Formats: sequence, structure tokens, C-alpha cells
Amino acid sequence: MSTPTERSPLQQRLRTDLTAAMKSRDQLRTSTLRLALAAVKDAEVAGDTARTLDDAEVLKVLTREVKKRREAAEAYADAGRTDSAERERAEGEVLGAYLPSQLGDDELTEIIDRVLGELGLSGPKAIGPAMRSVQAAVAGRAEGGRVAALVKARLTGS
Repeated sequence: MSTPTERSPLQQRLRTDLTAAMKSRDQLRTSTLRLALAAVKDAEVAGDTARTLDDAEVLKVLTREVKKRREAAEAYADAGRTDSAERERAEGEVLGAYLPSQLGDDELTEIIDRVLGELGLSGPKAIGPAMRSVQAAVAGRAEGGRVAALVKARLTGS
């Protein structure tokens, strides 16, 4: 199995920021970036052959990691473990800085309406195809659950 040698610009930025965090002894950033790079590495070696991820794939990994942190923070908060919840939120903020800015509701609704109009989709049976097309148009700038709720509302009239 060959090992990937070329890194995407986002991976290089993560590594550079990790080095800077280590030099400044920022424990939160250091541990968070190490975990993020480990998740990227896991994604690279998953499957039959090792390969280098491009920026879009690295963004998907980071988005998944941010979502994990948010869900963990909620679980810790519900269990009354505020210190752990704060740590998870802080890690999510560190990783969130590497993600594209999130779309507002108006921008997202505009994209959904444009995609539905271009494809001529309507009715509840069109939710699947609409979601695929809208997710491609949104390109990680909005959470899937939020997109799904707005698409469903547009197609079912609720």
C-alpha cells in the first residue's frame, strides 16, 4: 500500500496551524487539530487503497467532526457535565474556523427555490432528488438537517 505524499492546501494549513499551536503551547488548539488530522488520515486510509483527500473531502471530514463535537456538547450539557460540554464547544469552534461560512435562511431558501425551479420538482415524492441537487448546490455551507427541513417544507407546503 502506497502512502499519500501530496497534501491538499487545507491539510497543509491544518498542519501549519498545529505547529503554531504547539509552539505557543495552546493545548486546546493542539489537541483539537491533532484529532482533526487523525480523522483526515483515517479517511485517507479507509477502503482498499490509501489516497490523498482533496479540499472538498477534507471539509466533509471537518464538518463531520464539528457535528460530533456539537452532539457531544449537547449530551454532556444534558447530563450536567458543563466542563466537558464547554470543552466540546470550544473544540467545535476551533474546527469551525476551517469551514466555509454558513448560509443564512434567506440565502438557503433562495438556493432551494432556484434548484426546485430549474429541475421542475414538486410534491413529496421529489424530496430525494431535490435533496441531492440542493446539497450539491449548497456544498457544505448548511447543515443537512436544516436543508432537509426547508426542502420538505417547500415540497409539501408545510
